[in-house]
Amino acid sequence: MDRRSFLGCGAAGLAAATFAPSLAFAKAATDKRFLFVIQRGAADGLAILAPTGDPALARLRPLIGFEGGSRIDPFFTLHPALKATAALHAAKQALFVHAVASPYRDRSHFDGQNVLETGGALPYRLRDGWMNRLVATMPDDPHAIAFAPTIPPVLRGAANVTSYAPSKLPDAGADLMLRVGDLYGADPQLGPLWNQALAARAQAGDLASGKGAAAAGALAAKMMAGANGARIGMIETDGWDTHSGQKARLGAQLSGLDGLLAAFQAGLGADWRNTLVIVATEFGRTAAENGTGGTDHGTGSVAWLLGGAVRGGRVLADWPGLGASQLYEGRDLKPTHALDAVIATALAQHFGQDPARLAAALFPDTGARPLAEQFV
Repeated sequence: MDRRSFLGCGAAGLAAATFAPSLAFAKAATDKRFLFVIQRGAADGLAILAPTGDPALARLRPLIGFEGGSRIDPFFTLHPALKATAALHAAKQALFVHAVASPYRDRSHFDGQNVLETGGALPYRLRDGWMNRLVATMPDDPHAIAFAPTIPPVLRGAANVTSYAPSKLPDAGADLMLRVGDLYGADPQLGPLWNQALAARAQAGDLASGKGAAAAGALAAKMMAGANGARIGMIETDGWDTHSGQKARLGAQLSGLDGLLAAFQAGLGADWRNTLVIVATEFGRTAAENGTGGTDHGTGSVAWLLGGAVRGGRVLADWPGLGASQLYEGRDLKPTHALDAVIATALAQHFGQDPARLAAALFPDTGARPLAEQFV
């Protein structure tokens, strides 16, 4: 059992159940950090970053539009719930790519998320995930971790990764910890594993009691900060499928995500300057609102790039328009940017890799080509 494995037996199993797995990492070969945040459920890019300069938007959405927000350029307005994100944009540490999509063009959540995570051209065509393939391209061990109960498809594969989620079980008392330590401390196999688990617990702090999105951001920062922190991380967020009551629901979702990102930035401290965060969803939502105050499954959405390493303060959009003849299949925002190309280009620039070679490694099935745009 190596230093990256879950502790699965004896005292080690108790440690894993009550706090963290063995995450006492050695210093990685790079100081660069990368966090991928997935928005499961198809997030509405037309509400997250509204094209308020397009006259068709108000006609398509008379009831679910928002008031206020941050006008981040003459054409686009950021949702009012995204206060910390707006501050990052003002500091030139946030960049948005609008009218973006994966190669997937149907509207199944399961299939769309599989394409997004595996990086394939079609659902279930590839078995491993593009983040796992990223790990395999990097020297030594960059320490990749999913902040989830199990390893999501985007991180599955041959490269060594792990996952961690705070336990729902009550925390072990100090007396129990001392007794178990005395019992296994001299064991040549279990003793070191127990000590690694205790080190991970000290690193993570009292994470099991944390609640909400901000706690998830703080957890990720604790595990990724410092010389021995993980360099690659992934967070799952749910609840973006806003078929009804979207105005209130999406505001709450975005407020939570905004808090998550703010907590992650604060927790990283000086390491934020070497960090890239990408936020993406499996597909967008319909341009027009439906009869229940929501939107249905669509196509194009918006990708977010944030971090101290990002050349931000911009929106990249080859805007297709929201007129009836401009919509994809007469109903959706038409994609004009390929999400796989955005991801591959940004990661190649961030980690100093050859863009064409990395694009072929991460997305071998899609023919993704690097972009000329400088993201970091």
